[in-house]
Amino acid sequence: MARKAQAYDDIPGTYVFDAERSRQGYGINMFCMSLMQDENRKAFKANEAEYLKRFSLTPEQTDAILKRDYNRMLELGGNIYFTAKLGATDGHSFQHLAAVMTSNTQDDYAKMMLDGGRSVEGNRSRSGKNTPAALIAGAAPKKAAGVKKVAKAKAKGKVASKPKSKSKSAKRK
Repeated sequence: MARKAQAYDDIPGTYVFDAERSRQGYGINMFCMSLMQDENRKAFKANEAEYLKRFSLTPEQTDAILKRDYNRMLELGGNIYFTAKLGATDGHSFQHLAAVMTSNTQDDYAKMMLDGGRSVEGNRSRSGKNTPAALIAGAAPKKAAGVKKVAKAKAKGKVASKPKSKSKSAKRK
């Protein structure tokens, strides 16, 4: 079944790890967690494709793991903190993985981060819908209609408040 599109899917450069992605990526994440044990790391390194058969993975997930396509793993439900265990199994630092995932060298990635990270310009949305003006205009919080009705009723004294419960000591008397 195809994943239901969400408004936050428009955020560029990442895949939000939500409940649906969590379910989708269960096999990827259990595989990655298995790499916390030395005997599993050795078995995986001895025959990667065979080891992956132990887990409920789609062909796309298996392919992404074997190719070390970390962005694709995230898209298919992998959690960044779990997939980092695969990178560590390969002897890579998290900085190395982040550099690969952002198409940078480690030095360029480190410099970018030390300089304050990526510019938000051009990185607000994939579709271009989230322009600065639209983001600012939509920033005012909206109250739910039910909240307004209750507030008005309270102001007119039409909503009865709950009686205060008596303390345990008052009940004993």
